[in-house]
Amino acid sequence: MQKTIKTAVTLSGVGLHTGNNVTVTLKPAKADEGIHFCRVDLSGSPRIKLELSSIVMDPAVTRCTAIESNGIRVMTIEHLLAALSGLGIDNLCIDINGTEVPGLDGSSLEFVKAIEHVGMSDLGKPRRYLEVYQPIVISKDTSSIMIVPSKGFEISYTLDYDHPLLRQQTVYFDVKKESFLQDISSARTFCLESEAQEIRSRGLGLGAGPKNTLIISNEGPIDNTFRFDNECARHKVLDIVGDLYLLGFPIRGKIIASKSGHALNRALVGLIYQQQRNTVMTTGRVFDINEIMKILPHRYPFLLVDRVIEIERGKRGIGIKNLSFNEGFFQGHFPSKPVMPGVLMIEAMAQTAGVIVLTSGQHQDKVALFMSIDGVKFRKVVNPGDQLLMEIEIVRDRERTATVKGVGKVDGEVVVEAEMLFSYTEAKYLKG
Repeated sequence: MQKTIKTAVTLSGVGLHTGNNVTVTLKPAKADEGIHFCRVDLSGSPRIKLELSSIVMDPAVTRCTAIESNGIRVMTIEHLLAALSGLGIDNLCIDINGTEVPGLDGSSLEFVKAIEHVGMSDLGKPRRYLEVYQPIVISKDTSSIMIVPSKGFEISYTLDYDHPLLRQQTVYFDVKKESFLQDISSARTFCLESEAQEIRSRGLGLGAGPKNTLIISNEGPIDNTFRFDNECARHKVLDIVGDLYLLGFPIRGKIIASKSGHALNRALVGLIYQQQRNTVMTTGRVFDINEIMKILPHRYPFLLVDRVIEIERGKRGIGIKNLSFNEGFFQGHFPSKPVMPGVLMIEAMAQTAGVIVLTSGQHQDKVALFMSIDGVKFRKVVNPGDQLLMEIEIVRDRERTATVKGVGKVDGEVVVEAEMLFSYTEAKYLKG
């Protein structure tokens, strides 16, 4: 279930890069509100929501992660986001009175302690996930990061610096709450002593010191000691956990990274989102084409839903139709400028609705037959290469009939909508 915190909690400290004193207050939020930062030091207290459009993708931002909206920025958010990801918090309002989240001890530990002190609350709605179905690989020079399908969240990281204490550290974690708290959350940020002056010359690291950063000489951390022999590699994992939570949703996939940093992490987030295009935010089971054919009697070329990616039983669901240029109807429906026939858009929504109502647990061994359509509106054409995202809401579901509302979207814009009525009959009716 989605979670938030039970009561507000406040933390104060120095920003690692700005050196400014700053205070953050974490406050409960409602289900589906997501994670927002609120700049309470500015007029109107502008809000910045965690989402793709707010991520600062500038590759020059190398030593931290930031989000921005309408020119308002909050930076060095990755350690706080890692704590939220590790604890499974989906909804939170974060009041902040400056441009940078406090560094505290340089890890996620103090954020975790504060949240555990006030406790967490279930919000009664299922979590959504971004699930990776195809490998994605990004590399630059000698650094790389990739993600491959996995039902969990796994991270393998190899750190290799030209430094006697930081050669070939490789770690692997199956990232769950327990492993995050025990093995990752307390790993602190670091830099080489030889890098420190150059970092400060760029106006960064102004608040860094032995209390919040491992500054590593050839002999070891200056005025400090390692918490783990491989603490630096573990901190890189912590950064990945935080950076991959930039969209506000947990990700299902296995990360394999070598010498990557924030810029590659953020680029991976963008490609994951692009690959999915909102298609695999799931509440659990995903129905692929083989499972759909076990539920619906339709077959090629009239099976018009490729995947059902989200079902909230008895309430709603989402289906996908990927439109290849090779679809038969494109060859004959305005072939000089092909578009998807409106009646087939309705049929695709109806088939999605059929999967959703027939998996509710109330209609075993039934099929859903179209009875009527009302309130049909076609708003935009659908072309080859588009992906039709079909959102279905169950209005009424009775023993013999079901009424649903369907909305079809392409790239977030509504292209079709309708209300549909189905009747249930025995599945054997279609077997002759």
